[in-house]
Amino acid sequence: MKAWIAFWNILVKDVRIYYLKPPNISWGIIFPLAWTGMFFIRSGAGLDSLPSLLPGVISVSILFGTTSLLAVTVTFEKKGRSFERLLLAPIPLEVLMLAKTGGAILFGMANAFVPVAIASFLMDFSNVNWATLIPAIVLVAISSTFLGLFVAVSVREVFEAQTFSNFFRFPMLFLCGLFFPVAKLPIWLRPLSYVLPLTYGADILHGSIHRSTNLPLMLDFGMLAAFCVALFILSLRNIQQKWII
Repeated sequence: MKAWIAFWNILVKDVRIYYLKPPNISWGIIFPLAWTGMFFIRSGAGLDSLPSLLPGVISVSILFGTTSLLAVTVTFEKKGRSFERLLLAPIPLEVLMLAKTGGAILFGMANAFVPVAIASFLMDFSNVNWATLIPAIVLVAISSTFLGLFVAVSVREVFEAQTFSNFFRFPMLFLCGLFFPVAKLPIWLRPLSYVLPLTYGADILHGSIHRSTNLPLMLDFGMLAAFCVALFILSLRNIQQKWII
């Protein structure tokens, strides 16, 4: 019970200090709007292109929102030595890190629903499969957050975290089927797509909106969940090896 009280207090503290700041809230609104507008202009197809663009915009909003903020908050607290005080707290490391990432997960999910809310005024959502869309958003937010955590605990400076994050984020934009199918990639690039977690999340999102996927839904969900577990375990291992003396 004490561990979960600590979990709640750490989560509330991070949300209040980091995620409810006006710049971060505006980032969560402006960034999806900017991406949506950019791809509308690029496609030149007007509202007809919205259903095909929406899964990609949702994914990008989650990915950049979670990794950007988490890389900054964890790295900043580590440099300021406040993270070391948390590591001394009598709570399991797993609970501590879930508390530190909980705010980013919620922020990523909130980011995802900004383009969904905008699109609801412009397209018909009657055919959307919410039973798969919402779990997909949750899993994409978790996997993206744990990717950001893995990056944050692997570096020492904030600028290193942002640079390392881009090493993963920008290839995902082009390789994960966000805005054009993986099948259209050169055949030698396709295997790389399937070692990136967002490929499976984007496939579920496309299936939820278009009712067609490249892979079986169970495989998509299973692989996305496996990436969540693997990234969290790798992050804990890095903390135990590099941060805990």
